[in-house]
Amino acid sequence: MSSMRGLVQFIADLRNARARELEEKRINKELANIRQKFKSEKLDGYQKKKYVCKLLYIYIQGYNVDFGHLEAVNLISATKYSEKQIGYLAVTLFLHEQHELLHLVVNSIRKDLLDHNELNNCLALHAVANVGGREMGEALSADVHRLLISPTSKSFVKKKAALTLLRLYRKHPAIIQREWAERIISLMDDPDMGVVLSVTSLIMALVQDNPDAYKGSYVKAAQRLRKIVIENDISPDYLYYKVPCPWIQVKFLKLLQYYPPSEDSHVRDLIRESLQAIMQATTEAPKNVQQNNAQNAVLFEAINLLIHLDTEHQLMMQISSKLGRFIQSRETNVRYLGLDAMTHFAARSDTLDPIKRHQNIIIGSLRDRDISVRRKGLDLLYSMCDTTNAQPIVNELLKYLQTADFSIREEMTLKIAILTEKYATDAQWYIDISLRLLAMAGDHVSDEVWQRVVQIVTNNEELQPYAAQHIFDYLKADNCHDTLVKIGGYILGEFGHLIADSKGCSPIEQLMVLQTKMISAPDPTRALLLSTFVKFVNLFPEIKPQLLQMFQFYSHSPDSELQQRACEYLTIATLPTDDLLRTICDEMPPFSERASILLQRLHKKSAGISERRTWVVGGKDANADEKEVLLAQQTGLKRSFTTIVNGTPPNTNGAAATPAQNGTSSAAKDLEGLDMNGYSTDVTIPNLASTAHLSPEWEIGYENLFFADEGVLYEDPQIQVGIRAEYRGHLGVIKLYFTNKASFSIGSFTTTLDNKSAPSLKIDTKSLPDSSVGADSQVQQTIVCTSTAPFSEPPTIRISYLAGALQGYTLKLPILPHRFMDPSELSAEDFFKRWRQIGAGPLEAQSTFGSRPSSAPLNDKFVRDTVAGFRWRILENVDPNPKNIVGCAVLQLEKGKTGCLLRLEPNHQQKMFRVTIRATQERVPGILLNQMQERLARGPPA
Repeated sequence: MSSMRGLVQFIADLRNARARELEEKRINKELANIRQKFKSEKLDGYQKKKYVCKLLYIYIQGYNVDFGHLEAVNLISATKYSEKQIGYLAVTLFLHEQHELLHLVVNSIRKDLLDHNELNNCLALHAVANVGGREMGEALSADVHRLLISPTSKSFVKKKAALTLLRLYRKHPAIIQREWAERIISLMDDPDMGVVLSVTSLIMALVQDNPDAYKGSYVKAAQRLRKIVIENDISPDYLYYKVPCPWIQVKFLKLLQYYPPSEDSHVRDLIRESLQAIMQATTEAPKNVQQNNAQNAVLFEAINLLIHLDTEHQLMMQISSKLGRFIQSRETNVRYLGLDAMTHFAARSDTLDPIKRHQNIIIGSLRDRDISVRRKGLDLLYSMCDTTNAQPIVNELLKYLQTADFSIREEMTLKIAILTEKYATDAQWYIDISLRLLAMAGDHVSDEVWQRVVQIVTNNEELQPYAAQHIFDYLKADNCHDTLVKIGGYILGEFGHLIADSKGCSPIEQLMVLQTKMISAPDPTRALLLSTFVKFVNLFPEIKPQLLQMFQFYSHSPDSELQQRACEYLTIATLPTDDLLRTICDEMPPFSERASILLQRLHKKSAGISERRTWVVGGKDANADEKEVLLAQQTGLKRSFTTIVNGTPPNTNGAAATPAQNGTSSAAKDLEGLDMNGYSTDVTIPNLASTAHLSPEWEIGYENLFFADEGVLYEDPQIQVGIRAEYRGHLGVIKLYFTNKASFSIGSFTTTLDNKSAPSLKIDTKSLPDSSVGADSQVQQTIVCTSTAPFSEPPTIRISYLAGALQGYTLKLPILPHRFMDPSELSAEDFFKRWRQIGAGPLEAQSTFGSRPSSAPLNDKFVRDTVAGFRWRILENVDPNPKNIVGCAVLQLEKGKTGCLLRLEPNHQQKMFRVTIRATQERVPGILLNQMQERLARGPPA
C-alpha cells in the first residue's frame, strides 16, 4: 500500500478537509476521475487495484460506489496475490448474500478453493464465510469440506475451512451433508490443536441439532481431554500462562454436557480422571490475573460437567464448598460464574441443603453493583426455592422489587408470582402476596400475572370471600394501579356479593369505589368495569338506577368499544324481564386445568438469548424431563409443576367468555412467539453403526464365529479384526483385536458400538483402542456384556480410520442369546414332567421347516452338531422315538435363570423338521426357535 502514492495523498486530502462540503467536493472529483479511467482507458492490474482501494476507502466513508462493483469482482480473477487480495476484500465489503453480482464470482471462488496455493484457498474461504448465502453455500460447501478433510491441506487452511462450514451451517443448516458426520468427527484426532479447536467448534453446533449422528464425538472429547489435562500432550505454543489450551478444554467439557452420562465404565473413568486433575490444579488461586482467568474458565465448565454427570458425590461436595467461596469473591466475573454454576447445581441436585447454607449471601447478591450479578442472583433464588424457604425468599424479593432495576422488574414479578403460586401452603398468604405484588410492581406486571390470580381465585371457592375483601381494601386507597383496578373489577363483579353484608362493603360503596377509579382509568379498563356493573345489576337490584345512569353516560362515549358495550348493557338491563340478564351474568364456571401461562411467559422471555443448555433455570422438578427442557430452550414453553389448581386465563374484558373468545387460552395463542424455523432441520443423519449399513462380506467371519469363541471376524488387505470371547453365566467378556496389515500407520482409529437390544443386553466398554495404529501393529478393545433379559438382536460395531481417505466397516458381533446358555442334564421322567408343567401357550414356540432349496440336504450329524452348538445338552434315550432329538439348557440372566426344553422331530421322507421349544419365561422360546430355524435352514456347508 505504501507504494500507492496517489491513494496516500487522497486519504491525506480527505483528512485535511476542514468542512464536510470540502470533503464531498474532493470525493466527487475523485469518483469522476475513477469513472473516466474505468470507461476510457485500458488499465493494468496495479492501476485497477489502486482505484478499487480508493473506492473501498470512499465506501467506508459512507458514499455510494456502485459503479465500481464489477471492477472489484474482476480483480478476484487476477493472478497476482496482492490484486486478488484487494478483489476479495472489495467483494466482502461491497456485496451481500442477495447481491445480483454475487453469482458472477462463484466460479472464481471455486477455482481458488481448488487451487494448490494455500493463500488463494484462504482468500476464497474468507469470502464464502463472510458473504456466502444459501446459493453460494450449496454450490461451494462440498469444496470447503474437501479442503477440510484433505490430507494435503495445511493446518491453517483446515482451521479456516472448519470455521467457514460453521458460518454456513449457522445460516442454513441443510448445507452440511449427512454423510460428512463421521469424517468431521475424525478430525478431532488431528495433531494440530488449532484444527481440533476449530473442528470442535463446528461439532458443538452440529451436536445440538443432531446428537445421534455426532455421538462419536463424545468419546473423542473424553480421550483428547485426558491427553491434554493428565498426559500434557500439547504443543508448548498452546500453553496459556501455564494452562494447557484452556479454550479447547472448555469446549470439550461443554461438549460432554450435550449427552447423557456414558454407560461405558472406561469412558466414565477417562472423564473422572480429567475432572479430578482439573479440580486439584485449581486449589490455589495464582497471582497472575491471566492465569487465574484461564484456570477459572476451565474450572467452572468442569463444575458444570460434574453437576451434569451427577455421579461423583465426593466431588459434588467439593463443588458446593468451592462455589460458596466464589460467590463471595471480590471479582465480579467470579461472583457471576459462581452464581451461574450454583443455579445449575440447584437445577440438577436432589437436595438444596448445600445451597441453602449460602442463602443470605445469595440474597445479598441482589444488591450487587453489577446488573449481571443481580440477574444471576435472581435466577439462583428462583431455582433454590422450595416449601421450607419460599416465604423468606419471596418476602426478600418483594423488598428488593421497590429498588430493583427497571430492566429486571418484569422478570422479577413473574418469578415472584410463580414462586408464590408454586409453594403456597396457605391460601390467604397466596392472596396477600399476589395483591401486594400487583400493588408494588405497577407497570411492570404483565397481564398474565393478574389473570393467573383470577384463575386461581375462581377455581378455589374458599378463597373468593377473602380475595374480594382484600382487593376492595386496596381499591379504597387513593393511589391504586390500573392492574389492581382490573383485577378488582373482575373479582368484585363475580364475588362482590359475598362481602356485601360486611361493614363498609355494601353494594353502593363497591359501586362508588369502582366509579372513582373509572374516571382516570384507560379505555380497556373502563370496558371491563362496565362488565362489572352489568353483573351488579343482576346481583344488586337496589342500585340499578345508579348503574343505568352509568350505562347512559357511556353510551355517548367517543370510544366505539365503550359506546357499544354501554348501549348493549343498557338495553339488556331495561328489558321487561330479567331472564336474559341472569343468563348472561351467570357465575363463571371453574377454568379447565392447563399449564401455567406464567411459566410459558417466563421461558418465552429467555428462549433463544444464549447457547442452548441441557437445563433451564428452575429447581429439580423443572428439569425432570429432558425432552421438555429442550422444548423450553427452543420455544420457551414448559410444563407447570404448580401445587395450586391450574387453569386458563380469564377474558380481559370481564364478561363470560367462551374458549373461542379467550385468546390467551386458544391454541393459536399458545403458538404465539414460537420460532418455527428454530435450529432443527429435516435432515436425518443415518446411524452408520446400525445393521442397515453392514459392510460387504461381513457374514463370512460372523458365521465362522457363530459357535466358536475365537477367530477372525473380518479381514481385507488393510485390516484384520479378531475376536476372543469367554462367557460365564450372564456375563461375557469379548476382546477385539485390530491389526493394521498395511506398511503405513493409520490415524483417527475409532470404534462405535450400536446395541439395538438395550436394555436387555448391557454392553460396557472396559478399554478403547488407541487413536493411531502403526504399520504391522495391533490394538485391542475389551467389552463386557450382561444379559439382563431375553434379547434377539446382536450388537454391531462401526470401525473407521484415516488412511489417506476415511475407511469404514460395519460388522455384526456374534454376541447371541445362546452364548448365555448352559447345558443341563435331566432324566426322562424329569424332562417330561417339566415339559408338561411348562405347557403350551406363550411359553412354547413351534415351527416346521426344511432346508433352503439352494442348500445341501440336512443330515442327522449336522442337526445334532447345530443343536449342541446352541449349547443344548442332548439327552439320550429320553424320547420314545429314538430319531427325535431332545435337549435341555438353562438361559442365564442377570435376574435369574430360565429353564429351556427342546424337542426336534425329523421327517426324513419329506425332508422336514418340527422343532418345539418350551421355557419358563415368555419370549425366550420364540427367540431361540427363530435363531435355530435360521441356522438349520441354511443347511450344512458345501
